[in-house]
Amino acid sequence: MKADQFYNKVDVWILDKGPSVLLGIAMLFVGLWLIKMLSKWMSASLHKKEIDPSLTPFILSLTITVLRILLIIAAMQVIGIEMTIFAALIGAIGVAAGLALSGTLQNFASGVLILLLKPFKVGDNILAQGQEGTVSAIKIFYTVVTTFDNRTVVIPNSKLSNEVIINISSSGRRRLDIELKFSNSIDFSAVKGLINNVLDGSENILATPERRIGISSIETDGYKVMLNVWINAHGFVDTKMAIQQKLMESLKASGLKLPGL
Repeated sequence: MKADQFYNKVDVWILDKGPSVLLGIAMLFVGLWLIKMLSKWMSASLHKKEIDPSLTPFILSLTITVLRILLIIAAMQVIGIEMTIFAALIGAIGVAAGLALSGTLQNFASGVLILLLKPFKVGDNILAQGQEGTVSAIKIFYTVVTTFDNRTVVIPNSKLSNEVIINISSSGRRRLDIELKFSNSIDFSAVKGLINNVLDGSENILATPERRIGISSIETDGYKVMLNVWINAHGFVDTKMAIQQKLMESLKASGLKLPGL
């Protein structure tokens, strides 16, 4: 009798739960296949849109993982497995992880935004958090900047996404401003001619926009001359120093000395 009762209970369970179990298993296999197809499509789409290579694997991994978890939960619901305990457990783990990793998650979200919006890219010269240098790497949680004196600075991405960033090289060119003071006895036209000769012989000066040379202010003991020239953003400091050296040497050689020289 016991064996008959057992078999009867098995038959009832199969008739009652069997279709749900089969449907849940079928849903699981079909869903996994669809997720695999979606992964291939997303990979090709992200490649066409030129998404940052360091972000593409993360987006794919996150999307696939979330979809698989949702698929498993849906299949369990179809089969008839009670989800109340699982939901409470997942919620508790999520809250604990969120509190423990709040700063890390903020850096993570900021890193994703930086890689998607691209306020700067690897190779750009930026000024941020009091540091000026070249971006050498953009990671999910932090950005690495190499300063011009060869220091490696690691900046959390949350600092870069929430505060001002000056991208010095994004336009490819910068304006160089140099101001010189002369006594009133020195003719401005002679000064202007000398400056033009120095600039004509200097490298890395762009033809457009045009240079400007003019009197910026007049004082009782002399006047100041301002020159504006456009140069390549990369190598800005080197070009500035070279032009200033040539100006100093040419002024001394011509006799148009600056006050105090």
